[in-house]
Amino acid sequence: MTLRTILVHLDGGERAGLRLALAAGLASAHGARLTGVFAQIAQAHQVGLVAEWPPQEYAEAAEASRAAFNAATQELQAKGLKTQWIDLNRGAESDIVSQMLDLSRHFDLIVLGQRHNGDNLFPPELAERLIIDGGRPVLVIPTAGEFPSVGKRPIFTWTDSGSAARGFSDGIMLAAKDADALVVALARPNEPDSISYQKVSLQLAVEHLAAHDVTARSEQLVLSEIGLMDALLNRAADHGADLLSLGAFGGGGYPLFSRGSGSRYMLKHITLPTLFSH
Repeated sequence: MTLRTILVHLDGGERAGLRLALAAGLASAHGARLTGVFAQIAQAHQVGLVAEWPPQEYAEAAEASRAAFNAATQELQAKGLKTQWIDLNRGAESDIVSQMLDLSRHFDLIVLGQRHNGDNLFPPELAERLIIDGGRPVLVIPTAGEFPSVGKRPIFTWTDSGSAARGFSDGIMLAAKDADALVVALARPNEPDSISYQKVSLQLAVEHLAAHDVTARSEQLVLSEIGLMDALLNRAADHGADLLSLGAFGGGGYPLFSRGSGSRYMLKHITLPTLFSH
């Protein structure tokens, strides 16, 4: 799929600028339209018996977000690329989630920030709901670290499952043409037939990437004591990866996890930009 439209979630948090810069870089590289959506939790100010909306704190944060978006997208506009900033203008968690879902379905890629403990700016379930119900790949940026770009050193995770195939395809969209890519499958040491079959499947995955002008190597990680998701994160660190592409909430391929538990773990523990596809 060609990347032509990007939605980035913005709020008053200190990491919003990093998300915006990364999304703007992707838009510039792919010639894509960029839309920034300001949405954060807020309570209406009570004036007697009347609820006043938006409260001053929300309005000030929204205006600061608009100014930052305009500054960050000047180069895109100079290239003739379309940009748009939207104030979702909703403070309740359920309203934010439902309207973000409606918006997300009209974009090729959604860029979100990872939610950390104590973060009260956006709904805790926002990322999971967008991944499962939005129908679009969601790129989640960690709460720590600097990520000026993605796709030069990607890792594609592979299992023989529908969600993995979807994640693999979506990851190609973000992979640079000169990428040093790695396709990783994880196996259990007591399943020799599965390990043997997986090697053939991995080779097909590498050939699939080559057809898209992405050079990749394949690798099997045989699990022992270390957990599945921690093994992926460790391998990503060893590779110096700037992107991890996952099939999310599929429940297939990794029987040692119940449906969605690995994806929820990754949403809490990612250390690099991670693309979740469902």
